[in-house]
Amino acid sequence: MRFLGNIEAKIDAKGRAFLPASFRKILQAGGEEGLVLRKDVFQSCLVLYPESVWNEQMDAMRQRLNRWNKQQQQVFRQFVSEVELITLDGNGRFLIPKRYQRLAAIEQDIKFVGMGDTIEIWGLKKAEEQQMSADDFSNALEELMAVE
Repeated sequence: MRFLGNIEAKIDAKGRAFLPASFRKILQAGGEEGLVLRKDVFQSCLVLYPESVWNEQMDAMRQRLNRWNKQQQQVFRQFVSEVELITLDGNGRFLIPKRYQRLAAIEQDIKFVGMGDTIEIWGLKKAEEQQMSADDFSNALEELMAVE
């Protein structure tokens, strides 16, 4: 499953958004029905996980954590409990709960960003603030991809 690109959209007064058709097609081709919504750990955006990807992430995390370590158990609990199960209606819409809108500074204008196996949802203003300049991006990419 590869979600790529970015698409600007709007949410309605009830907080519903249409999942872009190109992303819905990828989900359907992969046989995915359920989605999991979570606030990103590092950025002011939301992340939509196809259910199979979410389950893989939970399994990988669980394997790394010790159930008998209090802090690790708290990390796991917080990671898995701060989610919302999402289903698309017949029109391809889903609800972004108010608390998630607040957490990600989402107003009416949003941006969906394909991140490979997940989809980020940004408030449009926040998305623009987070972009690197062209020079910073090229320098970071050069450093990251340099062969040693």
